[in-house]
Amino acid sequence: METPAESWGTGRAVARIPRVPGGGTSRSGQGAFGNMCRGGRMFAPTKIWRRWHRKINVNQRRYATVSALAASALPSLVMARGHRISEVAEVPCVVNDAIESVGKTKDAVALLTAIGAYDDVEKSRTTKKLRAGKGKLRNRRHVVRRGPLVIYAKDDGIFQGFRNLPGVDVANVESLNLLKLAPGGHLGRFCIFSESAFNKLDSVFGTFRKASKSKKGYTLPQPIMRNADITRVINSDEVQSVVRQARLGSRRTGQKKNPLNNLGALLKVNPYAKTMKRNAILYQAARLAAKAEAHEAKDFDATAALAWAKRVFKGADKNGDGNLTKSEIKNYFRAHPAEKTALLGKDFHWKSFWGEADADGSGDIDLDEFSSLAVKVAKKHAL
Repeated sequence: METPAESWGTGRAVARIPRVPGGGTSRSGQGAFGNMCRGGRMFAPTKIWRRWHRKINVNQRRYATVSALAASALPSLVMARGHRISEVAEVPCVVNDAIESVGKTKDAVALLTAIGAYDDVEKSRTTKKLRAGKGKLRNRRHVVRRGPLVIYAKDDGIFQGFRNLPGVDVANVESLNLLKLAPGGHLGRFCIFSESAFNKLDSVFGTFRKASKSKKGYTLPQPIMRNADITRVINSDEVQSVVRQARLGSRRTGQKKNPLNNLGALLKVNPYAKTMKRNAILYQAARLAAKAEAHEAKDFDATAALAWAKRVFKGADKNGDGNLTKSEIKNYFRAHPAEKTALLGKDFHWKSFWGEADADGSGDIDLDEFSSLAVKVAKKHAL
């Protein structure tokens, strides 16, 4: 809508969108021009300089057309596309030239019923429904699935006779439309040819050896495979005689194991790993034993050894001079053998004991020397 709308600017607590001037009507003060406004322009209007069309090589277009025509001759592709052709005697369906003069819809229905193709028209009629989106407002309110494509060589009323049937399209053999031969890019459109149109295909598109009459220098593209029936090729005697027999059953590969986590897998890679692990275990055990011995030696209680030394020294020192001679200790241990074994044990050697006790070589030992030796011997026996 045309209007001299201008923005009110800032300071009036409203958006700065252009607004319709005037008063006395609900239109005044409404936003205008913006894509969010009623009656405004669309966002990013389409431009005439947009690249609306894409050019495709002529040979590629022709290749697609002849491929779509070839696909329409395969019942499996036609049925896979959804066409109902179970009552049709043969695909491709070719009827005599009288079809080109059918000018009434009722005659067209009778003809399609006679050749068994009307089931496909009924399928299209039952699929008619409202279009989704804005197309409903743009003269394309309904959508319907595609039915048969009637191809003729001369229009003697065939266009008017078939145009009112839902899903049915009509095309001239000299100007076949690819969008009708393969709607949506899906091959296998059900085609009904008039006899003249079918015979004219060779002159329009040419053959493998003969060029087209209407398309200069064009011949049909050569197929990559001479026989496209792969199942028949594989199951043929020539192929089956040279291929190996099918392997029955399945071969279990087993689970792959990590040598870092699995000992069996590690020994396969490094057999010496077992010896290394054993040595590490023994070394660890030796370290723990040495650590325990050091701990026990550190926590040794010398109280019992000192008490024993005082008791023995007091009993052996007969003269009370504070020193012990070799004969005094001998006599005491002979009189009290239990005292000797209580600390020194049965494997006691007198010479080694006296040599360690008499550190200064004076021939006798005092209480300090005897006590230190008793503690040393007791610690040795405890370990």
